[in-house]
Order: sequence, then C-alpha cells, then structure tokens
Amino acid sequence: MKILHIAPFNIAGVPITFVKAERRLGHDSRLVTLARDGRNYEEDCCLELPFLNSFSTQFTKFLFSDPNKRTVDNTVKTFEMIPPKWQPYGWLEKSLIGFRERIWKSKIRKFMDEIDFWSFDVYQLDGGLEFFRNGATVKRLKEMGKKVICCYTGSDLRTRGAIPEIDAASDLNVTLEFDHLLLHPSIEHVFFPIDISGFEVREDSESNVINIGHAPTNRQAKGSEQIISTIGELQRSYPVELILIENLPHGVALKRKSQCHIFVDQIGDLGYGINSLEALAMGIPTCSCLSPGFEAGYPDHPFVMVDEHNIKAKLEELIQHRSLRLEKAKAGREWVQRHHDSEKVVEQIHTLAGLVDKSCVQTLDL
Repeated sequence: MKILHIAPFNIAGVPITFVKAERRLGHDSRLVTLARDGRNYEEDCCLELPFLNSFSTQFTKFLFSDPNKRTVDNTVKTFEMIPPKWQPYGWLEKSLIGFRERIWKSKIRKFMDEIDFWSFDVYQLDGGLEFFRNGATVKRLKEMGKKVICCYTGSDLRTRGAIPEIDAASDLNVTLEFDHLLLHPSIEHVFFPIDISGFEVREDSESNVINIGHAPTNRQAKGSEQIISTIGELQRSYPVELILIENLPHGVALKRKSQCHIFVDQIGDLGYGINSLEALAMGIPTCSCLSPGFEAGYPDHPFVMVDEHNIKAKLEELIQHRSLRLEKAKAGREWVQRHHDSEKVVEQIHTLAGLVDKSCVQTLDL
C-alpha cells in the first residue's frame, strides 16, 4: 500500500517510527509534518510552515485561545461532550487561524503536486489533524474513497479535542493513550510503537552513585515538582544524583538517559509514554503512574507504580536493592519487545482498519 502520515510535528518520533515500520513491512510509506519538533527528531517531508510553534504564536494563543485548553496537567479531566470537540474560541481566533491557513495554502499545494498527494491509498493523521481546521483535505479524500485513520498520540484529544469534520470522516480512530478510551465512544487502544533494535541494554554495574533520571516535556503534566523534590530528599540519605533531561535534542537526551540506574516518568492519572519505553528498552527500571484500568488489563506490566504518596518509598526500595533493579530491567525490556514492537502495532492498526486479513498478521500479545 501507499500510506501517507500527516502530523503537526514528529512528536516524540512516533510518526516516523510508524513510517519506518510500514516500510519494513513492504509498504510505500511517507510522513509530512507541518513544522519541525524542537528536539530534532528525524524528518521525512517537513513543510516548515510558519505560525505553529514560535514564541509569537504561543503568545497569541495565550491571548486569544480557550484558557481551558492551554493547561496540560497530570489529571484525568471530565468533559460535558464526548468526544471533546475543538471549535475556535470566538471570532478572533477563527480569523487568525483562517489568516494562517491562507498563507500556508500555496506551500501545501506545491507539496501536494510534488508528492502526488491524492495517489496514496491510506492517510493516517497522527494527532488527529490535517492541514486545515475545516477538514477540507479529508473531505475530498473521502469523496475519492480513500481510507482515513486518526491516531491520537498524546494530550491532543484531552486538551484540543477532536476536529468535528475530521472526526466525522475518519474510518478508524486509534489512541496510544489508555485514558483516551474514556474520551471517545469509538476508539481503539494500541501501544506506543518503538523499534527496540536501536537501544542497547545498559548494564547496572556496581556504582558509588545511583543516577535517577527524569525527562519532563511539560513539568505540570509530569508531576515534576514532586518528583524532583523527592529525589532531593533522598539525596540527604543516599548517594543519589538527579539526571534531569529537559529541552534537549533527542540524541543528547538518549545519551543522558543511558547513564541512569532508575528512571521516573510521571505521577498523576495519565500513565506512561515514550520516555518510559526508551528507558525500559535500555534495561532501566522505570517508575510511572498508570492510567485507571491499565493494570487490570495488562497485569504483566513491568512498571514500578508510583503516586504522590508512595514515590519516596518506591525509589528507596530500588536504591537499596540492586537485585530488584536487575529484575525490573529484564522484565521491562521483555515487555517492550512483547507489546510495543512497532511492526506489530502497525499490523494491529491495519487489521482494525480492515486493510489486511487477520490470518496474515503476527500474533499480537494484547
């Protein structure tokens, strides 16, 4: 198949991971991003569109967008409407978005001509967005009988909400976030994709200092204030060092992560993400909250479950017992191989979308 992924950014490297897995499975797969992620994840086609992630754009959003959708924290929110729907916050935000898209149009059309845009068989929207907020591209794709998949990759469904026109045209909705199952009446959970072959297992050799890593992309969403404070408390009693991995290029971040003996992803209600998977793939015991219901569905998970009440005690246990760290490290690497293999995740999505025969798909450990 010819498959095109459309994403606002190559968020956490997830879209390009999908693309590479599809290529290994024999598909002609491409990725177009609207702009570059600041952490230098690999790109395929990047349009470098303006007014997406600059300081001026963020300031404009602060002034004119819905204040309830600007806040990303670590709690599960309740919504009056399921799924939560995006709509412009008044005429001014609507006008600004329209102005931005008029500026984008010529560059998007040029890209479409260069890539023969309408010739693909499947279009996957990683993040639930296309080029335009009115869903104009997706509407035309549906008229042409093309397959459209929406894949929600992070806080997009919690904060922004689904774009009504895109949601109506989507043939399949999947999510990488377990809590999204509560936010959409017709959505399927699949695991974050990762290619484990790119990660070497870190040996937890005897050390005078225990490095504990934490990598917040948004401190409020990760519960970082308490995580950092707790590690600071532990430093008074144990030979512990905080490895803070924040606002760094992805390659640099991975190098720092590989120096950790323990990794703490987040506390709250939202569960683990790519940061956890990278640590587990390196054989680093990983602490995280889990979304409500996740442990019941996947009791074989390798995570050290932490919350605001037990995080200090859980970290103390790992610091004190190297044998426990080694046990969790082995279980973590195996978990990633079993559940998060990117080719398996792609095949699951394609099966759910009716693109392949179930009998031809690898057995999924779900």
